[in-house]
Amino acid sequence: MTRVVVTGLGVKSPAGNTVGDAFAAVLAGTSSATVIPELAGGRAPIPIGCPLAPFEPLDYFTGRELRTLDRTSQIGLAAAADAVADAGGPPAGACGVYVGTGGGGLATLENLIVGHTLGREKVPVYAVPTLMSSSTASRIAIRYGFRGPCLTVNTACASGATAIGEALRAIRSGAIGSAVAGGLDALLSPLAMHAFARVGALSERVDAPAEACRPFDADRDGFVMGEGAAFLVLERADLAEARGARVYGEVSGYAANCDADHIVTPLKDGSVAADCMRAALRDAGLAPGDVGHVNAHGTSTPHNDSAEAAALHACFDGRTPPVTSTKGVTGHLVGGAGALEAVLALLSAREGLVPPTANFTGGPEADLLDIVHGKPRPIPVAPVLSNSFGFGGSNACLVLTPSPSS
Repeated sequence: MTRVVVTGLGVKSPAGNTVGDAFAAVLAGTSSATVIPELAGGRAPIPIGCPLAPFEPLDYFTGRELRTLDRTSQIGLAAAADAVADAGGPPAGACGVYVGTGGGGLATLENLIVGHTLGREKVPVYAVPTLMSSSTASRIAIRYGFRGPCLTVNTACASGATAIGEALRAIRSGAIGSAVAGGLDALLSPLAMHAFARVGALSERVDAPAEACRPFDADRDGFVMGEGAAFLVLERADLAEARGARVYGEVSGYAANCDADHIVTPLKDGSVAADCMRAALRDAGLAPGDVGHVNAHGTSTPHNDSAEAAALHACFDGRTPPVTSTKGVTGHLVGGAGALEAVLALLSAREGLVPPTANFTGGPEADLLDIVHGKPRPIPVAPVLSNSFGFGGSNACLVLTPSPSS
């Protein structure tokens, strides 16, 4: 089977805006959650979130360009640009762009509707291209002249992982030789926060934001919304070798399926998610015992974490490798979550160091899983399974095999 390697990484996240800073933050295990001033004072029922680390758009765009880019596209384009630079420049030949997003330009649309309704501002000339969910993917392609497939996928919270997996399949098929793939979202807006609060997804620990996101913990009550983006440059292994590229590792397995049960709540027994994990491992040519650790979806919602724990227990026949959820530090980036976690999972596997699950103190899931908490855990260098599960029952699992760090 065609090997597909990772030659570039880029992140814009609450944990940091460089790959090194983000990885160091999740190893430290300290939550980035805080009160969001724009959501406080009754503007949103839950005014806490994990905002992007300080970010200067002018480092990436001219003032003229910024007038045509909403926040989501700014973050996504910047992360993609970092990944391309990290890879040593744009890959040669047919390169595709695969972007996952759960909300697209929702926050921008909200602002435009409010402003237009109140008569405060005219609808801008660039409203349509700004609001298109496909805008970020198109702008990445335009910036670098990538003329391969330019696709935007939405599988809710699994979108980023799905985009990476579909890019993997396209390269394996021979349709393209390389891809820039990842995910993004920026949903810290009053409307989005109201909507997620209404379905009971958000933690209500508004007086203790740093303690609010507690994946797999017995006292969890919901996730903390985050914002950000992450992108990977994927290349056919022989092409990367021919140009002497630095290789972080491989995307060696991918699978996607659907619970087909409920629009919001995951299947309680986790059986379909377990099937997805098994399929991703088969795709990678690996057995469950070959996995060194799992970066879980681990949102900190009661239903998701219990279902995922059951799925992991079943997939690994009761002998799970170490499990972590980095959302305790970063919050939930929705469409960007699976992509950021793929980056962090690959780095963890490469360094042989599993980040702790922030705020975990115990609970019934600890009887099913080996949950890393308190401090990072050294492990042998080995493949990692990264899980992403979205509303609508969308499941996407990636297997990443690290190259030794130099």
